[in-house]
Amino acid sequence: MKTETWSPEETFQLGKRLGEQAQPGQIYTLSGDLGVGKTVFTKGVAAGLGIREPVSSPTFTIVQEYYDGRLPLYHFDVYRIEDPEEMEEIGYDDYFFGDGVCLIEWADRIRELLPEHLIRVTIEKDPEKGFDYRLIRIEGGAEDENTGN
Repeated sequence: MKTETWSPEETFQLGKRLGEQAQPGQIYTLSGDLGVGKTVFTKGVAAGLGIREPVSSPTFTIVQEYYDGRLPLYHFDVYRIEDPEEMEEIGYDDYFFGDGVCLIEWADRIRELLPEHLIRVTIEKDPEKGFDYRLIRIEGGAEDENTGN
């Protein structure tokens, strides 16, 4: 699925719709350059899950945990991961294979640890279309799984 958003509010709303539809155990990878709106999108996902506490990027903590929604949200930023073993130290498999929703920024850095079934979200800017324009691609998930049945 490809969607265009023209403001941070629209990017937030798209994330919120995803959060409203999220199921236990789903893993979303979130790709895009710095400043493209990954945190705005994540705040939307959290809102869609009913999470009310403030959401921030976990750049220095690797994972932020949010439990006050209908499902737990585990927001990872693995940009600073040098070796996948660092993920084992934080017990990544408890998150990835639990009943919450995982959202992983910079997931390419831990590609070998990711399960096969995940939902890839890519956010891109296009300055020619405006400062707040975003092209958001969502691949994987229910739509892809249903086509195989």
